[in-house]
Amino acid sequence: MSEAAPGRVILVGGGPGDPDLLTIGGLKALRRADVVLYDHLVPLESLDEVRPGTVLIDVGKIPRGPQTTQEDINALLVEHARTGATVVRFKGGDAFVFGRGSEEWQACAAAGIPVEVIPGVSSAIAGPALAGIPVTHRGLSQSFTVVSGHVGPDHPGSLVDWTGLATGSGTIVILMGVANLPEICAGLIARGLNPDTPAAIVARAGMPGSQRVTGTAATLPALAAAAGIEPPALTVIGAVVGLFLQPPSAG
Repeated sequence: MSEAAPGRVILVGGGPGDPDLLTIGGLKALRRADVVLYDHLVPLESLDEVRPGTVLIDVGKIPRGPQTTQEDINALLVEHARTGATVVRFKGGDAFVFGRGSEEWQACAAAGIPVEVIPGVSSAIAGPALAGIPVTHRGLSQSFTVVSGHVGPDHPGSLVDWTGLATGSGTIVILMGVANLPEICAGLIARGLNPDTPAAIVARAGMPGSQRVTGTAATLPALAAAAGIEPPALTVIGAVVGLFLQPPSAG
């Protein structure tokens, strides 16, 4: 018997957690999927849209909790696609913004599996916006930089130009930086950032129980700790944080 023709993999960005922020293309992909591999930060309500009989596989990487290695995720994508299935890899935010989507694409391509990408709304922009913070504003910021806070400024594994960020004029958006927030803020200040620069941390943007804590680059780590901020959260540092004292009201 001949081997089944390869299926395909669709990398779908789920946005920042609110099902209303999932793209139409992403929703259509879920509705035609045979298999869905999903993370814990996706809008889980959207999984109700899949067809009866669709295989749902939780491959979330929960901080200090259950983990599925990237190698295992890659293998699952290839394994299911080789049966001829349409496999959706459903990821929070955008697959190509610290989402390791390119690694999954490479693994599928190496196995001869066709890949389609449906971009998602990145939390790097949507998270601040949902908290009433624009990442750019006329006369205040003409640029913004998104960096990983997975390691701090003094860690040998960091590839970020922290000195350039500290001395620049743009907005700094830090993802995955809750654990290292004290080190990050101190490192930026040591490299030339004004300690009074407005700063905010936004937790669970687009999800129930969202929080926003504002302060300065010097005070934010202590304020975030006092508020019990936990991942997922992002940090915004720059003059734009001072534009709004309250998030926009729900309408």
